[in-house]
Amino acid sequence: MLRKVEAIVREEMEAIGGQELSFPALLPKEPYEATNRWTEYGDNLFRLTDRKDAQMLLGPTHEEMFCLAVKDMYTSYKDLPLTLFQIQTKYRDEARPRAGVLRGREFVMKDSYSFDIDEAGLQKAYDAHRDAYIKIFDRLGFEYVIVHADSGAMGGSASEEFLAVSPNGEDTFVRDASGYAANVEAVELPQAPAVEVTAGPAHVEDTPDTPTIETLVAALNAHHPRTDGREWTGADTLKNVLVTLVHPADEEHDEPWREPLAIGVPGDREVDAKRLEAQVSPAEVEDFGEADFAAHPMLAKGYIGPGVLGSERSSGIRYLLDPSIAEGSAWVTGADEHGKHVIDLVHGRDFTADGTIQAAEIREGDPSPTGSGTLTLARGVEMGHIFQLGTKYAEALGLKVLDENGKLVTVTMGSYGVGVTRAVGVVAEDNHDELGLVWPRELAPFDVHVVAAGKSDEIFTAAGDLSAQLEAQGVTVLYDDRTGKVSPGVKFKDAELVGVPTILVVGKGLADGVVEIKDRRSGDRREVPVAEAVAAVLAEVRGTAS
Repeated sequence: MLRKVEAIVREEMEAIGGQELSFPALLPKEPYEATNRWTEYGDNLFRLTDRKDAQMLLGPTHEEMFCLAVKDMYTSYKDLPLTLFQIQTKYRDEARPRAGVLRGREFVMKDSYSFDIDEAGLQKAYDAHRDAYIKIFDRLGFEYVIVHADSGAMGGSASEEFLAVSPNGEDTFVRDASGYAANVEAVELPQAPAVEVTAGPAHVEDTPDTPTIETLVAALNAHHPRTDGREWTGADTLKNVLVTLVHPADEEHDEPWREPLAIGVPGDREVDAKRLEAQVSPAEVEDFGEADFAAHPMLAKGYIGPGVLGSERSSGIRYLLDPSIAEGSAWVTGADEHGKHVIDLVHGRDFTADGTIQAAEIREGDPSPTGSGTLTLARGVEMGHIFQLGTKYAEALGLKVLDENGKLVTVTMGSYGVGVTRAVGVVAEDNHDELGLVWPRELAPFDVHVVAAGKSDEIFTAAGDLSAQLEAQGVTVLYDDRTGKVSPGVKFKDAELVGVPTILVVGKGLADGVVEIKDRRSGDRREVPVAEAVAAVLAEVRGTAS
C-alpha cells in the first residue's frame, strides 16, 4: 500500500519534470545554522552529537541540502528552471504524536524543491506543483480541500495546504460561500470599524471573588445591571491573557530570550494556541507562570486590565488586541486591583494597545474575511503543503547563478511536501466498514485475496493453482494457505479485515466445480465455474466485469 502511494507521487512528480535524489536523514548542523533553522525549529528538531562531538540532526525537511546540491552543480541561468525531489523518512519531535501514521515523529514524506531565476519562474513552478498535487490526491481518492495556509518556520510568501477532510483531523479550517478556504492559523479577520462612543465615563466597581468570566458575568447581572435592560454576557467583557514568548537567539541576543505578551480578546472567546503560534513564529509560546507574576507585581492576577498593559505603561508588557475590538466600543475589564473591575472602559478613549493580533478562536458563523457571508468550520488532516520560499535559503547559503547579462543573481526557491505514510492512514480512514478495511482498487496492497476454505488436499491444490495462474497474468495475489486449526470462518473474517477488493474463495463448492468471487466493497457474491475463475477475476481487477 505504501509503495503504491509512493509510485503515484513519483509518477506525478516526474510528469512535471522532477528529478529524484535521495539524501541522508542524518545531517550536519552547519547548513541549518546558516539558515537559522537550527534554533527556529526549537524542540521539534531531533539533535544528537557523534563520537567526535560534532552536532548533527535528523532531517525534518531538506531545503538546505537541496540548495547546497544545486550550488555545487549549477552556475548559469541556462541550468534553470530545475525541480528536484526525494521520497524519504523524516523526523520531527512532535509535541503531540497521535493517531498512528497520521501524526508521528518518524514518517515518509515526498519533498520537492524548485529553483528559478526569478519570481515569474517560481510562480510557474508553484502552479505546476499545485496541479500535480491535485492529480495525486484525486488518484488517492479521498475528499480534500485546498486552503490558504501560514508558512510558519519554513518562511516565504504564498503558502497553501491540501487537507483531507476528516473528523479525526487535528487541523481546523474554514470555508465560505465564495469558495474561500483557509487553515484557521491563516485566517485574517478584518479590523472592526470604529463605532460612535455612547458609553458614559468609565467607573470602577467592587466585584469580589470574580477571577473568571463566568463569575464576573454573574456578579454584574446581580449587582450592576445594565441600564438598557439587557443582561451582561461574556461578549461584553475584555479578557487579557498573558503568555511568555521564547524567542530564538538572534543578532542582539546570544541565547534564546523571553518576552511577556498580553493579548486582549472578548471574554467569550479563548486564545487559539495554533493561531497564536503562527503569529509569533519563530518564537515559542509558554504559559505565564507564577514566577512571571512575581516579576511583575503590578499585575493583579484575575483582574488584569489595560491600565497597566502596553510597552509605554508601568508593566512595559507589549499589549495586542483582537481586531474585533472596535475603537469606540465599551468594555468591562479588570481594574488592576484585586476584587475590582472597570465598567464602560472605551477603546481609544480610555485605553489603547500596541497593535492587533489574529489569535482569538474562530467560530462557526463568524463573518468571512472575503465578505461572502459567514464561515463554516471543518476538520482535516494536512496531506500536502506548498510554499513559495523566495530567496531566504539561497541567500543564507550563497546559491547564485549568472543571469543572461553575466551578473550574479540569487536563485529563488519553492518547497513542496506530501505526507506519504500519512496518506495510507487517510485512505484507511476513508475506506472501511464495521468489518475492516475496504481498499480502493488502485491502492490495494493486492489485487485478489485467495482463500482456501477447507481442509482437503483438493481445495488447497485448486487454490494454489488458481493463485499461480493469476500471478502469471500479472495479478498480485494474497493467498491464505493456512492449515491446521484455522477455520474457514477465521479466514473469512481476516479477508474482510485486510480489505483486498476481490476475494476468491475455494471451498466446499469445489465439489460441484465452482468457486466464489466476493466484491469486498459491495459485499456481492457470485459463483463461477473453476475453469472460468481466472477470467472472471481478471475482469474484476481490470474493471471489465459486466
